[in-house]
Amino acid sequence: MNPLRCSFCRKNEAFYVRSYEGIGLCHKCFKKNIEDRVRRTISKYKMLKPDDHVAVAVSGGKDSLSLLTILRKITKRFPKSRLTAVTVDEGIAEYRDEAIRIAKNYYKKHSIDYAIVSFEDLFQMKLDELVKKKRELSPCSYCGVLRRRAINLAAEKVGANVVATGHNLDDEAQTAMLNIVHGDVTRISRVEPVLEDPNGRFLRRIKPICEIPEKEVALYAYENGIEFQSVPCPYMATSLRNDMRSMLNRMEVKHPGTKYTVFRSIEKLRSALKLYAGKIELKNCRYCGEPTTTDICQVCKILKKAVP
Repeated sequence: MNPLRCSFCRKNEAFYVRSYEGIGLCHKCFKKNIEDRVRRTISKYKMLKPDDHVAVAVSGGKDSLSLLTILRKITKRFPKSRLTAVTVDEGIAEYRDEAIRIAKNYYKKHSIDYAIVSFEDLFQMKLDELVKKKRELSPCSYCGVLRRRAINLAAEKVGANVVATGHNLDDEAQTAMLNIVHGDVTRISRVEPVLEDPNGRFLRRIKPICEIPEKEVALYAYENGIEFQSVPCPYMATSLRNDMRSMLNRMEVKHPGTKYTVFRSIEKLRSALKLYAGKIELKNCRYCGEPTTTDICQVCKILKKAVP
């Protein structure tokens, strides 16, 4: 039986079969293809400019470190651009320490500027402590709100004008389905590959690997010898997202391309949802002054309840 040849170079043996496209890729072409697809995504959504200072949110996992690796290659072509890694220590015992160690090793190896901030310093409370105090929401809900704020504050601290996060295709499909399950379909209009306020009240946020499936991001990390934290967060099993992840993974196995279909469908619906939702007016939070759609931002609501 003849080995499957790479669909791109036609010379080398394919080691990976991309079921949703029906093609095989060799080691070299796989890595190049992933990097080219990220470049196309950046170009398609006009994510970056030649003189941007990009703060890459790095958790120490496969997604963020793969993103940092690819952006390092891309920004080398633009002398006026700058890259800084920002890492958030949420305060999760016996979990986050390993991730920070891995991230620091990567920064040192590749001479990357970085900043580390913590929930404890910013909010005077670790995530573990917050979860013990309040359980109205899932730990992931608390973490998501506070982590976004922490990343923004860290990015502002290093002088960046863009924040890049490692949200992959699986993340985007899960988020879209979760918004539907939660009955908050208009929120889909605000979850975009690029989020920017024309008035400059918050930093531009981009998701350069939003069209790359999670398993391909992991494979890219392995192929490039990137050390990353593979142990999942201990709070992950408590979230509805984990159930949505399992459901979409099962569908993807039976029907390759399901995640892309969800992503493309949302892209087509977004403009209509924006019209339905109407213009969103941003205010300044009564307590912290950060932009919010209500009088009090979600961060302050969480902290005020945790510390009456």
